[in-house]
Amino acid sequence: MADRPKGAEQEGGNKPALALHVPEPKFRPGDTADFSHLEIPGAGEQARPDEACDARETAPLCYDLVRVLGDDNRAHGPWDPKLDPETLRAMLGHFALVRAFDERMFRGQRQGKTSFYMKCTGEEATSISAAMALASDDMVFPSYRQQGVLIARGYPLVEMINQIYSNKGDKLKGRQLPIMYSSREHSFFSISGNLATQTPQAVGWAMASAIKGDSRIAATWVGEGSTAEGDFHSACTFATVYNAPVILNVINNQWAISSFSGFAGAERTTFAARALGYGLAGLRVDGNDPLAVYAAEQWAANRARANGGPTLIEHFTYRAEGHSTSDDPSGYRSVQEREEWPLGDPVMRLKDHLVALGEWDEERQAAMDLECAERVKAATKEAEKNGILGHGLHHPFRTMFQDVYEELPWHLEEQAAQARREREIKWPGEEPWT
Repeated sequence: MADRPKGAEQEGGNKPALALHVPEPKFRPGDTADFSHLEIPGAGEQARPDEACDARETAPLCYDLVRVLGDDNRAHGPWDPKLDPETLRAMLGHFALVRAFDERMFRGQRQGKTSFYMKCTGEEATSISAAMALASDDMVFPSYRQQGVLIARGYPLVEMINQIYSNKGDKLKGRQLPIMYSSREHSFFSISGNLATQTPQAVGWAMASAIKGDSRIAATWVGEGSTAEGDFHSACTFATVYNAPVILNVINNQWAISSFSGFAGAERTTFAARALGYGLAGLRVDGNDPLAVYAAEQWAANRARANGGPTLIEHFTYRAEGHSTSDDPSGYRSVQEREEWPLGDPVMRLKDHLVALGEWDEERQAAMDLECAERVKAATKEAEKNGILGHGLHHPFRTMFQDVYEELPWHLEEQAAQARREREIKWPGEEPWT
């Protein structure tokens, strides 16, 4: 313990007392939110180093904020990815679809159709824009708020909803918490509920890709709070030691459930600055700027693909709604924060950019939103044919013994046989065991 040993009470008695610092968010419920303390640089002011540069040359960008879209809704500076209007419209379409999907799944949870859901409102660019900057077969190791990656890669909405409902159509057979998807066909690694475990997995996969002489890289996403986990630090160490072709995306949305980012170290420095201690290249990007996110991810992907090494990207964004359907943010933060957040909304910023280019208008936006809502509605109705929470339409009992071991151990064989006998006695009308 920290108590002094006996007989040492007088030692150091004339020294000033130490004081422990406990991080405290600037605004609590009932406070007026004011983000004037944040340093928001102008769009286009940040230098863009060569993708093959020494990692140390990115040090200034670990404290700056890469921005492309200005207040005039135009793209500025060397980080402008110069995307054509068709690509921008496709990106906006993914944004709109994710918003529509989140809204309907949130309502479904409130209606008792599923036990749990997590929205990504305000953070869409950190997954969709990033995913569009990667190759479609680059392996992604997501956290639990990257549904935009799957949608950008064309994963069927019905399959996502089946998994959320844990029904008989769920390809994961009800074994994963809702929203913890997996798709080998879309290079989307299984989501884990244990924080930061995906980071060393991503690095290990990237190392394996390099060992095999493949051309695919890996990218992973982790919340800023999870960077305090040991797995994240192990991932950074292995990434830099072995020059793994991997991108470590840190989503700094200001809140880790109900704990603000200060508990993970945000009061002391940026999360991008953690790259410096490991010898990683580091970027800090406006996470609500779809063009800046795309540009940063593309820069890191090109660097990794050319054997330039790993990159850590801090996406500075804001979680506009609760952590999940189990969370009420009004209990720990000011209700004004969402409106006062100075970097705006990524969907609106991209829409306004297209309008400024003369490539979009409010009528087409309204039509797109309606089309997305109808598409999600149709997918939901189709998935509900396979069942919803608590309605008995689920995978047969026997499947709990499948897909875990290549060869079932003897003790599980015994349990399976016992379960088979019991179900034959208790539920003779059920479908056959085999």
